[in-house]
Amino acid sequence: MLTLVVGLLYLVAGRAVRSQDATGSRFVCNAIPPGAEPGCGYGPTGNRVQSSSPVEDELRNTIIQLRETILQQKETIVSQQGTIKELNSKLARCEAAADESSQGKSRGQGSRRKEYGKNTMGDLPRDPGETIDQLGKTMQSLKGRLENLESSTANLELRELLRQRLGALETQLLRKVAELEEEKSQLYNETAAHRQRTESALNSLLERITELEKNNNAFKSPEDFKVSLPLRTNYLYGRIKKSLPEMYAFTVCMWLKSSASPGIGTPFSYGVPGQANEIVLIEWGNNPIELLVNDKVAQLPLSVSDGRWHHICITWTTRDGFWEAYQDGERLGTGDNLAPWHPIKPGGVIILGQEQDIVGGRFDATQAFVGELSQFNMWDRVLRPVDIMGLANCSAYMPGNVVPWIDANVEVFGGATKAALEICEDRAFDS
Repeated sequence: MLTLVVGLLYLVAGRAVRSQDATGSRFVCNAIPPGAEPGCGYGPTGNRVQSSSPVEDELRNTIIQLRETILQQKETIVSQQGTIKELNSKLARCEAAADESSQGKSRGQGSRRKEYGKNTMGDLPRDPGETIDQLGKTMQSLKGRLENLESSTANLELRELLRQRLGALETQLLRKVAELEEEKSQLYNETAAHRQRTESALNSLLERITELEKNNNAFKSPEDFKVSLPLRTNYLYGRIKKSLPEMYAFTVCMWLKSSASPGIGTPFSYGVPGQANEIVLIEWGNNPIELLVNDKVAQLPLSVSDGRWHHICITWTTRDGFWEAYQDGERLGTGDNLAPWHPIKPGGVIILGQEQDIVGGRFDATQAFVGELSQFNMWDRVLRPVDIMGLANCSAYMPGNVVPWIDANVEVFGGATKAALEICEDRAFDS
């Protein structure tokens, strides 16, 4: 800097000599007292010499401007040196943090930190322009290094944070899975225990039902029983649990014992929706026994009101409506044109001892059967006379393929009862 000032002074002096040579005048320069204005306005006695040339004013102004420029550059350099020191300090802290996070590379990082930590401002160029350029380059380099270090540190912190969050989520997920597995195990145990209790209760109930059935079944065999209907009412009756399929022929056989008068009533009736008198066997008042098919009537030559057991069978076929009537194994009557070509409808209700005005109900006491009946069987075909004779003289046992006479298939209501009966022995005793 001092060299620059001296050079400027020599330049000014050279220009003054050239001006003197050109005009023929001479300038004498003396030392300037402290605090005085620069120039040559003082004489040997120290008195101010009046400026006599515009060149002196120009030189004076140039020197002042140069001095102000130098001072401004000095202040700028000092300010930039402070900024550089602050950046170096921040850079050192960032490098220290990076060294702590990557311990495996501490040696290389340490050597670089020593290299980066030294003051790069010691050898600044002498020229102010070059100094400013050098400072700018240094600042840009430091800024880039600082941003790289800050980015690296931020990435490390972000990765660490993500790792911690993922670890926490994994822990929560494992805990939830364990809770669900525990709930599933508890639910399975509760379900298994409940199923075991239910099965145990059902088994106990089945055993109790079986025991009750054994105790209540006083019959030697399921078919050896009778149904007793002792009063002419509209509430005593029996009911067959099974219904009938669609049929184009049938045979119905039974044992009857009655002494009711007038008329034995209705031994059985079969009603379907839309036709309560689909099949009916009835003796009402002083009329003979009648067979109704689809509410069509045929009178049968049968007489069973003597108070003894009688075996009766009725056959019917839809072809020409042909029918037959058997009593005690003998055919006593036949006929035709009884509901010809009419199929017996399925899904109805069979009632013992009452005539139905609607399906399964609305009984009339005057049409009720009074007496006992047994061995009510029904087939979906016409039995041969020899088969009917075998049933009547107790030489054959042939249960109905549509409705068999068994204890579990018959219900009684309103005071009707079921009792043990060996029909052939009882009939022999009557004889």
